[in-house]
Amino acid sequence: MIHHLRIKNFKAWRDTGPLRLAPLTLLFGTNSAGKTSIPQLLLLLKQTAESADRQRALHFGDHRTLVDLGDLPGVLYNHDLRRSLELELAWTLPKRLSVTDAYHNDKYTASSLGFSATLRGEGVPTQPFVQRMGYALDPEGEDPVQIGMSRKKPGVYELDTSGYRAVRRQGRKWPLPAPTHFYGFPDEAVAYFQNTGFVADLGLELTRLLEGIHYVGPLREYPRRLYSWSGETPLHVGTKGERAVEAILAAKDRRFNLGGKQHYKPLDVFIAERLKQMELISDFVVRPVADGRKEYEVRAQIGRQTAEVLLTDVGFGVSQVLPVVVECFYVPARSVVIFEQPEIHLHPAAQAHLADLFIDAIRAKEGGADRDIQIIIESHSEHLLRRLQRRIAEGRLAPKEAALYFVDTTGGEPRIEELAIDEYGRISNWPDRFFGDAIGETEAQMEAMFRKMQERPRAR
Repeated sequence: MIHHLRIKNFKAWRDTGPLRLAPLTLLFGTNSAGKTSIPQLLLLLKQTAESADRQRALHFGDHRTLVDLGDLPGVLYNHDLRRSLELELAWTLPKRLSVTDAYHNDKYTASSLGFSATLRGEGVPTQPFVQRMGYALDPEGEDPVQIGMSRKKPGVYELDTSGYRAVRRQGRKWPLPAPTHFYGFPDEAVAYFQNTGFVADLGLELTRLLEGIHYVGPLREYPRRLYSWSGETPLHVGTKGERAVEAILAAKDRRFNLGGKQHYKPLDVFIAERLKQMELISDFVVRPVADGRKEYEVRAQIGRQTAEVLLTDVGFGVSQVLPVVVECFYVPARSVVIFEQPEIHLHPAAQAHLADLFIDAIRAKEGGADRDIQIIIESHSEHLLRRLQRRIAEGRLAPKEAALYFVDTTGGEPRIEELAIDEYGRISNWPDRFFGDAIGETEAQMEAMFRKMQERPRAR
């Protein structure tokens, strides 16, 4: 799970400041304030890690990637190529990492890793280069072991360490080449030294983290009358939810529960129960059109006394929220799931139920083991936030399990502030006009009503 993030000189952000990320992290705020840029940075890192071109420091995107951010000037603050893009990231590991200094016979263990990088362009509007990058084992510790690389001149790098000493092999005083992507040590970082064999493990841990990020955007695919499934197991539901039905079918042998002494249930049963709790439908089923066919129908009942109809013939909100529900339980354990406006096309009561869905998702178990997923949400829903406040007051969600942020602009600069929420669900630093001005609207309505009543001619 990512628990720390900081970004400098990325799009609208000169500096986000240190951000605490929790199992549930929500970004609220005004339009065009910069809140979308924060998850976009994570998606940029993910698509770079998955790029086959290891010499490219950042893959800004194209029509096939999660995000298309254009070019280097397009992502730099104020489009200023003299600036450096800087990032910090820290995350907990699924299991403790043990590394060995073979030369000094020292061993180090870490339950979390930190990573930071500085990238520059030096006036070149295409690809940036890595000015420096590095890792820290247990970065919150008093004396973390740190190892990284820094650029001395074009194509020439050297190793930087703290907390331990890297020892060169005799006769190999050559400089190091550039990192792979923005975060990977080149093979020479191991070949030229006697005690750096563990550095590949650091890059592998960051690769695993980034590959475990999944994104569902705000514009989801329209429902279809028939879905074709050939037996393939998708990694997740897709950025537009286009593979949600395939995921349901592929998960037929997986069993989930929400902890405690609850029974384990297949995913399709989980989904049907959730949609019913959200008061969207009474029942839900995916079935083949005939035995031996690979075409499937998704059918639903609006009420107990109504006939089954195809998903295309029920309210649009059902098909739009279906990928969100499926993604929460389908993705692999320890995934990071980014949702953009999951509440779109839902009525207020259903938006509130989304909060319960997300709480259940971070608590869910599969095969007796905690799934430990993390959910990052960009939302405009007051009803979602209010339900989270209620659940915190009821003790179903601890304040530390949620990180709630409000993003707005002050003097043209974006500003992000974590909402201070206590064990009673109270927010002590509630921003002005957070969800509009409800009191002001009511006062204006009352004034207009009294004015209209006074203007009416009195009955004789």
